[in-house]
Amino acid sequence: MILTILGGVTLGIWLVLIFARGGFWLARERDTRDVPPLPEQWPEVIAVVPARDEAAVIGESIGSLLAQDYPGAFRIILVDDSSSDGTAEIARELRVPSRPSPSGEGLGVGRLNLIETSARVDGPHPNPSPEGEGLALEVLRGAPLAPGWTGKLWAVSQGVALASDAPRYLWLTDADIAHDPDTLTSLVARAEARGLAMVSLMAKLRCESMAERGLIPAFVFFFQMLYPFAWVNRSTGVGAAAGGCMLVRREALVAAGGIAAIRTALIDDCALGAALKRQGPIWLGLTERSRSIRPYETLASVTAMISRSAYAQLNYNPLLLLGTLLGLALVYGAPPALTLLASGWPQWLGGAAWVLMALSFQPMLSFYRRPWGWGMSLPGIAAFYAACTLLSAWQHHRGRGGMWKGRAQAATR
Repeated sequence: MILTILGGVTLGIWLVLIFARGGFWLARERDTRDVPPLPEQWPEVIAVVPARDEAAVIGESIGSLLAQDYPGAFRIILVDDSSSDGTAEIARELRVPSRPSPSGEGLGVGRLNLIETSARVDGPHPNPSPEGEGLALEVLRGAPLAPGWTGKLWAVSQGVALASDAPRYLWLTDADIAHDPDTLTSLVARAEARGLAMVSLMAKLRCESMAERGLIPAFVFFFQMLYPFAWVNRSTGVGAAAGGCMLVRREALVAAGGIAAIRTALIDDCALGAALKRQGPIWLGLTERSRSIRPYETLASVTAMISRSAYAQLNYNPLLLLGTLLGLALVYGAPPALTLLASGWPQWLGGAAWVLMALSFQPMLSFYRRPWGWGMSLPGIAAFYAACTLLSAWQHHRGRGGMWKGRAQAATR
């Protein structure tokens, strides 16, 4: 009787997730759907890129920004957050890629107006980018980390201050993200057509190594389960974003209190998405235009990526941690256990829940071009993520929570 009830509960949970959770698993919210019309005028945009020891990826990342075919005014601020590996030096050597003429012939290498600036923390910076002198890339030497800030947000805040009040939009993008040339055009068109406070794209994560192929698609699946994109994109309800690519309306950011309003957030993208949704509508979707180029070659590197912020998602609360682990055991562990170990109704109910689980994973597996049969492995993947969450709590207990590039950034209590 108890096993039958358990099977019925797990099946009921999966029916609710599939039919009453915003269709999160369908992966329908994409930047290729409901394409908006192009605006008549293109507003000014400034990209802000925080970077700390990103020599391995900064060339491709900043290079993709320099290659944007955006019709309006656009410049880039790279905030070098005390890098020790030559990140800024690599950026300085970049050049604007050649652009084809209407006849198909190259126009040669464009002019790059490279500006060097040291950080100021006493107020906004003037706009130092002269008009008409080519695409501006500004390399800002960041100030030392201020108390009460996470490293990334401190760097972003300095870039935003340097941008001052010139642009209508700020493009907050990470140093490990590469963008197709039409990415910014697509972002601005959507924001202008719908009057959005933010447009955010979930960059397509790298999925090449064995560890990535096995574990990365589930990362996005679980994220969508926590923050159903359809709910994020409606006028009320949950607010969230994906930090690799966020186009932010500057006035909305100011009204929300600026970056300082979320300065302690470890999951800064979702914190910013929630803050901006209080200022106006936002939009979040999947994309193949923006791609993460940071490799996670080993199981250990994927573990570090997940554990860095997993406990922060639970607000560093031990009771929420316990509830989460029990919930994962019920939702993901019980169906295969009943299917393989029970008989009769418990086995049938558990099997049905396992099949629904596997089916719900199929759209994300398809997006990442993974075989359909991998859906049956979701219970094992969930167990791995549960272990990473437990590890995250242990690291926080040891004072090493949110470890990134030598900094323990998680809040302490």
